[in-house]
Amino acid sequence: MSEKHEPEPEPKPTSEPKPKSQLKPTSEPTYETEPTSEPTYETEPTSEAESGDARTAPPPPRVLDPRSLRGLAHPLRIQLLRALRHHGPATASRLAERLGESSGATSYHLRQLAAHGFVEDDPERGKGRERWWKAAQQGTAIDESLHGNPDPEVQGAVEVFLYEIANIHTQELNTYLGTRHQWIDTWNGASDISDFTLHLPPERQRELNERIHALIGEYHASEDRDAPGVQRVRMHLHAFPQHGAN
Repeated sequence: MSEKHEPEPEPKPTSEPKPKSQLKPTSEPTYETEPTSEPTYETEPTSEAESGDARTAPPPPRVLDPRSLRGLAHPLRIQLLRALRHHGPATASRLAERLGESSGATSYHLRQLAAHGFVEDDPERGKGRERWWKAAQQGTAIDESLHGNPDPEVQGAVEVFLYEIANIHTQELNTYLGTRHQWIDTWNGASDISDFTLHLPPERQRELNERIHALIGEYHASEDRDAPGVQRVRMHLHAFPQHGAN
């Protein structure tokens, strides 16, 4: 590994919850991407069940407006959406089992996600008694303007969304670190945990983010899922300013 470092019953709707940190590793991590830039993205590759040509570029992410952001900004809804994006269509009871929640809670929050257009019925599977759900899009983006929106509810929703993504990134990394012994040495050597300190104005930081995203996009467009040794790889991009000494 390269390391580089410098000197219940169906719940009732409630007001936006305070994000909670959950840092323990999980054997089945909750998935959600997110390269973060301006705008802030969270994207997932298509699930195995839905993947077609691996060389086809993914569709553009859904850009959130204040209403849809408020509809998504709940920890369980974000977890549900990521599970559908990563694992493919599922029922409320299957998602409840995967996430350790009650089926009443997952059913309620799936309906709320559907009301805001994040999930939809899967007609190919929904022929029995239980309703099957699938993700309506494979990515989500927060438009930059929402960070400056004066509405306190919008700012609360932005905080919930960002904290939950950061929490999921921590879970994913901790899960990998807790299972490193299960990977061959070449994968552990190819993985990377690095941090860097730069001194940039906002426009240069934006440029750097866009260049990194473009490079990742090139690798995504040329990936071969049938190549020997191929595994799903997660990459997190965190770039943010800091107060203090240089």
